Amino acid sequence: MSTRDRTFVRCAAVSFEWPDGTVVLHDLDWTVAAGRTGVVGSNGTGKSTLLELITGGLSPRSGTVRTSGELGYLPQRLAFEETARVADALGVTTRLAALRAIEAGEAREEHFTALGEEWDVEERCLGMLDGFGLGHLRLDSVLGELSGGELVLLHLAALLLRRPEVLLLDEPTNNLDRKARHMLYEAVRSYEGALVVVSHDRELLGLMDRIVELREATVHSYNGNLTDYETAVAAEREAVGRSVRSAEADVKRQKRELVEAREKSDKRRSRGERVAAENRMPRIVAGQRKRDAQISAGRHRLLHEQRLEQARRQLADAREQVREEENIRVDLPATAVPNGRRVLSVRQAELRNGVSIPELELRGPERVALTGPNGAGKSTLLHTVAELLPVARGAVEVGVPLRYLPQRHEVLDESLSAAANVARLAPEATDNEIRARLARFLLKQQRAEQPVRTLSGGERIRAALAALLLAQPAPQLLLLDEPSNNLDMTSTRELAESLADYEGALVVASHDWAFLRDLGITKWLWLADELTETDPELL
Repeated sequence: MSTRDRTFVRCAAVSFEWPDGTVVLHDLDWTVAAGRTGVVGSNGTGKSTLLELITGGLSPRSGTVRTSGELGYLPQRLAFEETARVADALGVTTRLAALRAIEAGEAREEHFTALGEEWDVEERCLGMLDGFGLGHLRLDSVLGELSGGELVLLHLAALLLRRPEVLLLDEPTNNLDRKARHMLYEAVRSYEGALVVVSHDRELLGLMDRIVELREATVHSYNGNLTDYETAVAAEREAVGRSVRSAEADVKRQKRELVEAREKSDKRRSRGERVAAENRMPRIVAGQRKRDAQISAGRHRLLHEQRLEQARRQLADAREQVREEENIRVDLPATAVPNGRRVLSVRQAELRNGVSIPELELRGPERVALTGPNGAGKSTLLHTVAELLPVARGAVEVGVPLRYLPQRHEVLDESLSAAANVARLAPEATDNEIRARLARFLLKQQRAEQPVRTLSGGERIRAALAALLLAQPAPQLLLLDEPSNNLDMTSTRELAESLADYEGALVVASHDWAFLRDLGITKWLWLADELTETDPELL
């Protein structure tokens, strides 16, 4: 059997639900062969859960998951020790120590056993780091000093060093700058095993051989890349729309024919009674004719009622095929900032990471995009403006109420529910107001009561945004660090449309160019060694 025909993952009749009874997957059958598979679906449909089931991190309630070959997994939320080293992340610490010992003259058997045949381990590691744009890192660099994007690339490099036959990536382009994203795209293009990618990155999904959509607790497969998938889905929607319209027309027709049949039956009965009276027909004969007419009319009416009921069932079946995609609905509080009012002022500042900010001033409802390479200090700048980090030198002044959504959503207490988190930031809001706010962010009923740690990445950011926007006082300056991370494509578009109505000042750090353009950005800033204003066409 060739590698292309080999099955690397097999899910058979897999069902999974959370402890509260929420069904995530039901009777799912799916196989993964070699090639690139993109997994899409609305937030909370179970994309990350599916990957966890494949890795064995979660166990299905019923059914089986089997894998063939070595498995590599890049989770959406990386867990790492901040004091660990790059070599630890790459999994080569023991081999490097053995190599160093041998080079120092300690020719003990245990060192040769630990090293094996990998005499080039250091060169391979450095070459892999350089290939991912991490050539500036040393193998003894501390992980806590790396940016989110650098950590993603480092862990991907660690996976590829192992050469796994099955590679699972969960939202791998989150936090990656444009250069790093293109490096990841190249790694995806050249990977020869079975690759499964959960993502909302349109360019990455454009590289796929097939798209799998998680919907209604099971998988729906489509050949081709994202464009092919969207074409197929559009055709499905059009076909379903035609079926619904046809079924609705049939219901109307059957209703009309039933009414007409009843009217004809009433006229025949009335005419029969009149004829019987005029001809002075014997009562027994007239009664028999009446009974015969009633039986005939009943059969005729029953036939039309059955046809109507069948038409209604067909309409219900057609409507069940309609995709119901709920969208985020945000009614933003009164956050307007007058034109010309000073919102933020940074003068001759030096950040804790050494980056220089000669001058930055925001006035009125400006909308600022903060861009730059990974590790340049975008998050550090936002932390400093939000007073979570002190400025090393200079002055930072904020003139309006401010709220900040960091990359890792530290605004939320993960042990509390989404509703309880909103209540913490808006103590004067009523329970009904809180639930209405969360419902507009598609966190309804049980989802609003679940601990935040059990929510999907997209649900967490929606909970955080709901908490920030209902906070008291209402924020007139919003700082958002990679807010589109983990959001599905529909939610990303809806978030951009919602923030477009926000009347306060907005500073957004993001590598998602399409999202930034949808926000109506008025000023583009580039942060590298220092902060400068730039033209987005040059980025």
